[in-house]
Amino acid sequence: MNTITKKPDTNEQFSAVMRICFDVFEKKFKDYKLSWTILRVSSITDQIFIKLQRIRSIEEKGEQKIEDSVKSEYIGALNYSIMALLQIDSQKQEITEASVMKLYKNKFNEAKELLAKKNHDYDEAWRDMRVSSITDLMLMKILRLKQIEDNKGQLIASEGASANYLDIINYCVFALIRIGAVE
Repeated sequence: MNTITKKPDTNEQFSAVMRICFDVFEKKFKDYKLSWTILRVSSITDQIFIKLQRIRSIEEKGEQKIEDSVKSEYIGALNYSIMALLQIDSQKQEITEASVMKLYKNKFNEAKELLAKKNHDYDEAWRDMRVSSITDLMLMKILRLKQIEDNKGQLIASEGASANYLDIINYCVFALIRIGAVE
């Protein structure tokens, strides 16, 4: 009997992750409004670092003592990455309560477009990666961001902060797909 296994549709999975993350962001926005806009981008970077470091610690120890799930930490890292991008752009356009949801979706769609291009070139190699490697790559991106921030954004041959946050968003999507957060 010949059965053909349907290849997962990355676009559909990305959209499913987006709905999950947007739902969390929207609920927290209702609770906290724009309070996060007081944070400097470097503080947001540190928040992402904390979340990713916790995931790595759980991966290495094989156990956790706080109930917050690894899934919720990836969602948090993704949402903080979008917040960082919005903060970077806030010098060009103001973030208001009325605009924040649209701006959020725009950043997620920007990441989705980047993912489609990279998936074309890399042929979805992430599907064969270990989740722990995805976590490590995100931590490396955070360390790069910290260095960019420490250098006041001055770069010689590297991509800027926004590109690193977009990559973190996509790595979070990969991790959430790989841990079974979406079908």
